[in-house]
Amino acid sequence: MIAAVATAPGRAGIGVVRVSGKKLQQLASRLLGGVPAPRLAVRAVFRGAAGEPIDDGIALFFPAPASYTGEDVLELQVTGARGSGHDPEAMFGSLARASQSPGNSPVALS
Repeated sequence: MIAAVATAPGRAGIGVVRVSGKKLQQLASRLLGGVPAPRLAVRAVFRGAAGEPIDDGIALFFPAPASYTGEDVLELQVTGARGSGHDPEAMFGSLARASQSPGNSPVALS
């Protein structure tokens, strides 16, 4: 899987993180409690590794092959962005590592 922050640098009301890959549905189940209906924006509680709520936002699921990458894609719209004090990097750890990469390059996830 790969993840990338799709939000421009600076302050913002939301941060957008996109994840793509073969094990995406497993990740969505862990993070959201299930896979959202395709192409439907849904309010979701994002959960950490221990199941604790870490944010309340919007999730969209784009199934393969009709997605940005041709693979399953999960888009997460979270509170704030880099520089806002509530940044996706801190919330999702390795999921949002790309927020600190030059040019918001995608990062491979294990």
